[in-house]
Amino acid sequence: MKEKVLIIGSKGMLGQELVKTLEKDGKYIVTAWDQEDIDVTDFKKFNQKVRELSPEIIFNAAAYNAVDLCEEDPKEYEKAQILNSETPGNLAKIAKEIGAVLIHYSSDYVFSGMPEIVEPSGCTGMCASCTLHQGLESQIGFREDDQPDPVQKYGQTKLEGEKNVQKFGEKFYIIRLSKLFGQPAQSSKAKKSFFQTMLEIGQKAQKDGTPVRAVDEEASCFTYAPDLAQKSLEILQKQKPFGIYHVTNSDYCTWYEAVLELYKQAGLEKVEVIPVSGIEFSRSAARPYISILINTKLEPLRSFKEALKDFLNEIEK
Repeated sequence: MKEKVLIIGSKGMLGQELVKTLEKDGKYIVTAWDQEDIDVTDFKKFNQKVRELSPEIIFNAAAYNAVDLCEEDPKEYEKAQILNSETPGNLAKIAKEIGAVLIHYSSDYVFSGMPEIVEPSGCTGMCASCTLHQGLESQIGFREDDQPDPVQKYGQTKLEGEKNVQKFGEKFYIIRLSKLFGQPAQSSKAKKSFFQTMLEIGQKAQKDGTPVRAVDEEASCFTYAPDLAQKSLEILQKQKPFGIYHVTNSDYCTWYEAVLELYKQAGLEKVEVIPVSGIEFSRSAARPYISILINTKLEPLRSFKEALKDFLNEIEK
């Protein structure tokens, strides 16, 4: 007998991949809700509708992710608190009430950016050609049980959401991801991924002959939406113990290193890419200096470089 699944935020970059993955699997009856179907922050109406549907599994792919706006504007911060903090808590409550499993997605930005590592002598903070960490890669980053300590308001709201799921939920998975990329979201309010944006900038730069500046800091791992959707299903089907999981593609890098790889694969090698410090860009919210998510519980995903090939192939279709 097929299980009933509810996917919230179904037209976002991740949500649309969850819909594809679960429908393709064939073991589920999938209901997909986005903002035009239900207001997830109207808890009374939302809960009534969920009770009527009575799903056995709920995926929460809805989130507020305007990091800088959240920092700048009190009204935007309030939106982030409702969607990222209060809504997951409500979802945990209703999931517990109806006996459903909740899969909730969180962020690397719940961490401070300063994992407990000893920096090698000579560290300058510019990572492009650094070899000082060779042999130390597995030690750099944050594990699932490391203490979160966000450095901006957005991260605070995501951490509060995690805590509310843990406080009010029963059967749940909290999956942390970072630097999500994939095909453009169907939702009109969704923002483009970093790779989509930088590809467009690179194509223009190749025509104009202008250099592209990219931040050579903030080391983290990219997460390809189709790979994350498939791994989420694997966690569910293998009945992994409930709790927190880190799911990212392998091979961490800075934004600058990611742009070099993108332009190499996209045939834009002639575009000059200049590594710069993050302070050269006007951004209201602080970013973690390092937010690499170390996965200790699952088989690792493929390199983001391999996933990037698939992304570019899909873009060209």
